[in-house]
Amino acid sequence: MILSMTGFGQSSGTINNRQISVEIKSLNGKSADIRVKAPTYYKEKELEIRKMVMNDLARGKIDVIITVSSDHEDVEYTLNTNLLKKYASELIALSDEIGIDKGDIFQSVIKIPNIIKPNEEKLDSEEWTFTNELIRETITKITDFRKTEGKSIHGDLSESIRVIQANLNEVPLHETARMEKLKVRMMKHLTDFMNKENVDRNRYEQEVLHYMERLDINEEKVRLEQHCTYFLDELNSDSTQLGKKLAFISQEIGREINTMGAKAQYSELQKLVVNMKDSLEKIKEQVANAV
Repeated sequence: MILSMTGFGQSSGTINNRQISVEIKSLNGKSADIRVKAPTYYKEKELEIRKMVMNDLARGKIDVIITVSSDHEDVEYTLNTNLLKKYASELIALSDEIGIDKGDIFQSVIKIPNIIKPNEEKLDSEEWTFTNELIRETITKITDFRKTEGKSIHGDLSESIRVIQANLNEVPLHETARMEKLKVRMMKHLTDFMNKENVDRNRYEQEVLHYMERLDINEEKVRLEQHCTYFLDELNSDSTQLGKKLAFISQEIGREINTMGAKAQYSELQKLVVNMKDSLEKIKEQVANAV
């Protein structure tokens, strides 16, 4: 079963008067690029969150966003009033002493380090257990999303491989005409050379045989059919991480198509090769979207 790398999932719930929301979204990526955005006190669980996401989602640019809010106004920051008063009184006294405008002393003092500092809240086990369940629920949702998108990719890939196979099946229809054309060309060269002096006929015939062998495409046809069959077998397997393997197989398919095109030297066969290359490009685009 092939999965798309793009997906979205969201889950939310309430515990101890806190609304917790977990959102996961993923886009295409060559490897797992996981970014976690959560309240500061969740920092200790970031590695665990990353491992959960990595194990189930495998690849992609993945954003995990955990939001915590409350009906009761939880104060995330603390104002150090004693330190603020101390700085303010000292600045006011100094401005009176040297006779300068006090200006907006409050705006200046509030920017001094340690006047405002975040609360050192700790994540309790009950909230983490609840959030953990939300994360797993969200992972299930984004996986379902990926499966749905994967069905579309599966259909496109299957169709493109079938097109390559259909064009490959047409190759034998043109091989007789192709060989006749090559023979005519070789006979013309032979006649031209035989009219020249100091031509080694045996050597020339050996070169002709070698040339004809190099233009034989039977091996390429057999390997291409094998690669296409292997591609479909993997595509229809139960594995959920097929992207890289299918990319490797498509490279092998491309190698055989390119070699066949280089050896063709016949317009009708070249047209089939172009059709196969067009389908191969569609395969590469779709495989790049797969996990």
